[in-house]
Amino acid sequence: MSGSATRETDIVVIGGGPGGYPAAFDAADKGFKVIMVNDDVAPGGVCLNRGCIPSKALLHVAKLINETRESSDWGVTFEKPKIDLDKLREFKEKVVTQLTGGIGQLAGARNVEIVKGFGRFKDSHTVEVTKHDGTTEAIGFKYAIVATGSSPAVPPVFDLDDPRIMDSTGALELADIPEKLLVVGGGYIGLEMGSVYAALGSEVTVVEMTGGLLPGADRDLVKPLQKRLQESFAAIHLNTKVEKLTPTDDGIVADLSGEGVEPQQTFDRVLISIGRRPNNKGIGLEHTKLELDERGFIKNDSNQRTAESHIFAIGDIAGEPMLAHKATREAKVAVETIAGEPAEFDNIAIPAVVFTDPELAWCGVTEQEAKDQGLDVEITRFPWAASGRAQTLARTEGLTKIIFDKKKGRVLGVGIVGLGAGELIAEGVMAVEMAAVAEDVAESIHAHPTLSETLMEAAESFLGQATHMYRPKRK
Repeated sequence: MSGSATRETDIVVIGGGPGGYPAAFDAADKGFKVIMVNDDVAPGGVCLNRGCIPSKALLHVAKLINETRESSDWGVTFEKPKIDLDKLREFKEKVVTQLTGGIGQLAGARNVEIVKGFGRFKDSHTVEVTKHDGTTEAIGFKYAIVATGSSPAVPPVFDLDDPRIMDSTGALELADIPEKLLVVGGGYIGLEMGSVYAALGSEVTVVEMTGGLLPGADRDLVKPLQKRLQESFAAIHLNTKVEKLTPTDDGIVADLSGEGVEPQQTFDRVLISIGRRPNNKGIGLEHTKLELDERGFIKNDSNQRTAESHIFAIGDIAGEPMLAHKATREAKVAVETIAGEPAEFDNIAIPAVVFTDPELAWCGVTEQEAKDQGLDVEITRFPWAASGRAQTLARTEGLTKIIFDKKKGRVLGVGIVGLGAGELIAEGVMAVEMAAVAEDVAESIHAHPTLSETLMEAAESFLGQATHMYRPKRK
């Protein structure tokens, strides 16, 4: 370790998000002396402080509001909801504060020291931290784990220094409920936050430059969501581009180019949600041998080890997919490698969930990926209209889809759209990871009436006929 450091530790973790703090905790549990450098006000990273958790709290409220409107079809009518933004923000912040406080307590119980500040490599064995109090400290280490995360990507053409033009962080602040909101980008962040604002009363317009919402997601799963969003959003414009944004006293004027789209429209607020970029700037990589790929991710192997054998990279900074649960798994792999234990990131089923209403979730191989790879597959689909539980919930738009190896019957991928899809996908992940075959899923008793039965019946369809659906045999 460097002799110029003011103090030494076994492992320094740069970043306190869903990759960083699990890495620090796991390392401490294994007996290492750990210092976690965290530049946020509280641990938890983007996910907990201004991403996954606060957005899901707001989406829960949005779903409740929507149900008060839909319930009239079931014979129960509510008055129009009154929105108290102060209380809504208070609820969101309470959720975040409780969870960040819990992480702090767990860190203390494990003797993980949290240093609040921005960490950068001074050399390959020293991290220099500029603390929040303005002081600087050098920390020498045997091992380092880089978990610096990512930030919203805002192209220069949209970076106009106007508070009415927001990224996801700004949208979560809920400064007000704009009468008209433009969402630039039809990915999961844009659709989730668009759903929140639509439920609160905004007229939401989504502009997506590709031919479909949620590019990369299975089209069978997207269709029911898009149909529902078309009812709650003011407009969804596909194959459309936002050429320019112009702040005016009357609002943000957007110049749009696309077939059948009014070329100039004015909005009260604009949400830019076109992706995220890895946080690789200013962290001193030039003082190490660490390398970046063409997209700015730190290159690493299946043990999360970088070009410096004692430095590891995990989470968003380590590559796609940029998902919190993937970062947490990588944290375990990195620490186990440091501890000399057999470890490798060899997971083949990283679930993806879009927390809209209905939710989308998938894992393993998608139908398009199976085609691209030339796999010999059979695909079964079980529509939720045939599910007793979906009928009782008045949510029959869902679909459960399984991709099987045609000869062996092995489950290669699972896709679900519908109420609670994010919870249901766990069974799909287990099936793919454990190399389950159709019989394993179909012959495992699923509770009735539940939405999980749709997985069982989708598997039954591969073997012959599902109980609650009949498919004529092909001649």
